[in-house]
Amino acid sequence: MKVDLFDFYLPEELIAQTPLKNRADSRLMVLNKQTGEIKHDIFKHISDYLRPGDCLVLNDTKVLPARLFGVKEETGAKIEVLLLKQEDNDCWETLVKPAKRVKEGTVILFGDGMLKATCVGMKEHGGRILQFTYEGIFYEVLDALGEMPLPPYIKEQLEDRDRYQTVYARERGSAAAPTAGLHFTKELLKEIEAIGVHLAFITLHVGLGTFRPVSVDDVTEHEIHAEFYQMSEETAQLLNEVRQKGGRIISVGTTSTRTLETIARDHDGVFKAQSGWTDIFIYPGFTFRAIDGMITNFHLPKSTLVMLVSALAGRENVLRAYEEAVKQKYRFFSFGDAMLII
Repeated sequence: MKVDLFDFYLPEELIAQTPLKNRADSRLMVLNKQTGEIKHDIFKHISDYLRPGDCLVLNDTKVLPARLFGVKEETGAKIEVLLLKQEDNDCWETLVKPAKRVKEGTVILFGDGMLKATCVGMKEHGGRILQFTYEGIFYEVLDALGEMPLPPYIKEQLEDRDRYQTVYARERGSAAAPTAGLHFTKELLKEIEAIGVHLAFITLHVGLGTFRPVSVDDVTEHEIHAEFYQMSEETAQLLNEVRQKGGRIISVGTTSTRTLETIARDHDGVFKAQSGWTDIFIYPGFTFRAIDGMITNFHLPKSTLVMLVSALAGRENVLRAYEEAVKQKYRFFSFGDAMLII
């Protein structure tokens, strides 16, 4: 299966650079996964497409202000660091720029020495293991010095860092936002619950996989970087009840989808409380056991996320929908518009 099968034309001006003033004012494309039929709407009308007894599954990960700008203690050379995941205690797996300047033993200073990092290891993909030293509480230091790790295709500065968090974010640990959830407001979630739709929460901390393009020609040779997930007993019970009563399980975002499908795969379609690391890669030919529908944003050409969406709705349906989105000038990527596949 060639990566080029998932390519499409995307004008650069359709890449959303800033969030809308009101989250729920994003446009919404509704794609019927069976027929390929397309409807155009606004996200605040999402409840029109949900039914009592359905369940929305939301990823409650919280993005760390994980981008740090520092200097090498030795030379004063500028170094940018992106925290990916915590290893032991104050050791973190990171991406650094420029990587060639950071070898084992290199010391980087942030905020005039308020935070110090020593490189203690090298990773195969070019990452670095950094050991941090500081006074006080690490996350408070990070709040003071760090910036939100916006994707590289966003060139604008983010005025309000909360706009790169979902309104239900609570579990700290992500290197990027689960962006399908950015469209929800607290008021909209209350409205959805009021019509009898359940809300369930899982956690998947978005890591390196988000930043890695597909660099092979054959889709099946691409490897996804493992990311940490967890599902509580409460969520597992709720999802099993929804399934037994004939409700639909609709995942909010590709991260929720990957978590649910990982757990359903492990237990033959049943949901159980568990945590661990998933490197599940979903592309056409995949058998879905967990979800009936999905809310997602519009993704990058030839990306693993377009492949996942194509697995659910059919590659031809998805490419036709994306062609229509370009024609109708939908906004793409993290701060862009939404698609409901149902």
